[in-house]
Order: sequence, then structure tokens, then C-alpha cells
Amino acid sequence: MHIGLGLPVDNPALLPSWARRADALPFSTLGLLDRLVFDNPEPLITLAALAGATSRIRLQTEVLIAPVHNTALLAKQTATLDRLSGGRFTLGIGVGGRADDCLAAGIDLHRRGRRLDEQMTLLRRTWAGEPYAPGAGPIGPRPATPGGPPVLFGGFVPAALERVGRFGDGFLGAALPAAHMAGLFRQVEEVWRTYDRVGRPRLVAQASVVLGPDDTVERARHNLGDYYAFTGRAEYMTKGLLTTARDIRAAVDAFRDIGADEVVLYCWASDVDQVDRLADALF
Repeated sequence: MHIGLGLPVDNPALLPSWARRADALPFSTLGLLDRLVFDNPEPLITLAALAGATSRIRLQTEVLIAPVHNTALLAKQTATLDRLSGGRFTLGIGVGGRADDCLAAGIDLHRRGRRLDEQMTLLRRTWAGEPYAPGAGPIGPRPATPGGPPVLFGGFVPAALERVGRFGDGFLGAALPAAHMAGLFRQVEEVWRTYDRVGRPRLVAQASVVLGPDDTVERARHNLGDYYAFTGRAEYMTKGLLTTARDIRAAVDAFRDIGADEVVLYCWASDVDQVDRLADALF
């Protein structure tokens, strides 16, 4: 099972240092979240910069809120990032849930699921080199990965899981312990079989972590609570933050036991030394 790092968003200037350290260690992936109306770096631009700072590690959105993005531009950006990284990009994608993100993007909150379905058809068509639409030709560049970068869908509702079977390569589950994630993993596998897909879906779990002195831990709790404040469950989320090497190892083992292919440890404070602390704890 692979172990990736979810990057903090409170100090974007430090992310190249995070990326270079992680690239020199056994971590598999650098993940980055997406929001529009929030104080976070834009993920595709940031991951493009990190592609240039690294040579081995994969780059992944966790998850990109596709409906707030222009579809034609998104097709071009993701293909470009896949080319720039030499095929190291994975598109984690979802519908989001913030009304203010949709308002700022000028889209209908209640149509975002249907919009994502429409977007996936257009993305797949564009990545394959076909004309984007009647009267509009192909949009380049072609991605380095044939057919486009791998797509992981995030979410919890049946429609999100069904998209894995219809359009995706796997599932990315966030903010749930292994005991609850197991049920989602099994549902995704069932959907995969329903659509007669070959092989098996990639299953990725995510856990919120921080290692370090008390001020680093408190900063992480603040950042985590701020990000999830819109859900009304910020206190629950901060209680789930893993703050010791022992707890992090136990969570990784639990996700391995339910069949995860990868666990992405999402860091909520920008202290770069966390990269080495996590590596020491896990490898």
C-alpha cells in the first residue's frame, strides 16, 4: 500500500520545499484540496509548479470541484499538467458542497451533479483528441497518459459512487475512519462490477494528521476547523485529527486491512519538518 501526503494550504510559499522533501522520501503522492471562496492556493497552478520541483512523486487534486471550473479550460489545464509532469498527475474530482463557491462561479448549486456528468463526457472526449463540440475542434495538448489522467471520484452519496463505474478509475474517501470507509469501498467495488469494468477500482483513503510541538498541533486544529466550519461539524473533524505516530500508524494499518491501495495523510500545518516526522514514523 502506498502512502501520500496531503499538502497544507496556509502558506503556499512553503509548498515547493514540502514537495522536494517528499520527493526524496518514499511518499507516493502529493495531494492538494480545492475551494474557490477560501484562502487556499489554486490547485492546478500549484501542482504545475510542484511538478517542476519534483521528478518522481505523483500529483493529485483532493478533490477538484469541477463544476466551478470552465470545462474546456479544465480539459486543457489537466492535459497540460499531465504533460508537464510526465504523466504523474491524478485528477481527484467531485461536486463540492459550498453554496458560496457556486455563487462565485456563477453556477447552479442544485445542478452541480448533472454538470459534473456533462463535464466528464467532454473531458474524456477532449483528452482522446476528438473535437470538443460541433463547431469547435480538438483542444490540445494531448495528455501524456493515453486517454487522460486517472480520475478518482470523491463523495459519499450513491451518485458519487456510481460515477466511479461510469467515468472513473477509482474512489477517494475522505474524513472517515476505516470502519466506516470499508462500507464505501465495498459499494464502489459493487458499482464497478455493475458496469462490467475490467480489473478493480483504485481505492484511496485520506486521514488528517499533524506531528510536532504543541503550537504546530494547535495551528493544525485551527486550520482544520476553519476549513470544515461550513459543514457544522468542525468540532467532530478536529477531534479526528491524528497527532501521534502511534495513532497514524494504526490508521494506516486499518486502511490497509480494508483494501486501500493508498492512504493520503493530509497535513494541516505548514511546518515543513512534518514531512520528515511522518517519514520517520511510517517508513
